[in-house]
Amino acid sequence: MTTPHSAQIDHLVVAARTLDEGVAWCEATLGGVPGPGGEHALFGTHNRLLRLSCAQAPRAYLEIIAVNSQATPTRPAPLKRWFDLDDPALQARLAQHGPQLVHWVASVPDIDAATRQLTSLGIHRGPVIAASRPTPTGLLQWRITVRDDGQRLFGGCLPTLSQWGETHPAKAMPPSGLALRGLTLSHPEATALQQALNATGLDQLAVAPGPAALTALLDTPHGPHTLTSLL
Repeated sequence: MTTPHSAQIDHLVVAARTLDEGVAWCEATLGGVPGPGGEHALFGTHNRLLRLSCAQAPRAYLEIIAVNSQATPTRPAPLKRWFDLDDPALQARLAQHGPQLVHWVASVPDIDAATRQLTSLGIHRGPVIAASRPTPTGLLQWRITVRDDGQRLFGGCLPTLSQWGETHPAKAMPPSGLALRGLTLSHPEATALQQALNATGLDQLAVAPGPAALTALLDTPHGPHTLTSLL
């Protein structure tokens, strides 16, 4: 049985060239209006959030994130933004194809132990850093793995790891009408990716051999919809 203390899907990451484009895409494609998010001073990004009903991950949500052109990251150069948002190739895909699923984040009960497990496999998920953003009800705080180069790894299929503080953002999110019915992963190095998932307590997810791809099956007000990463 999944509990808040189990490793599980935390949220899906949809990147957009601008936040306005991401919101418009969400309304047109998924039939849901994203709720408020916030700004991440450390990375110069901002987001909007939408709750996902999911039996296996009760706190799952969808994040629409974009570079905030009005903000300068407090994380000093040459350190990069998270989720490859500084990658020219990713930004070119967003400009050409519009907002898209690029990554996912897993919530783990002990982020330091999980990171050590990945390191023992020769996978450097990145240092664990403290992050926060202000909300109307107070400061939201969490710890998260972010590489200095901002890379997602395994084409975005290996999740970023997160450990929340006292408050999880989904607690304040109303129902959205969206439900996550499945998340599937494929990668040319399927065995290595599966070992990494198993080592961090995410063995409930299976990896298929094939091109690097992250696929989420959603129930929406418009009917079933599949989001697939363009990696």
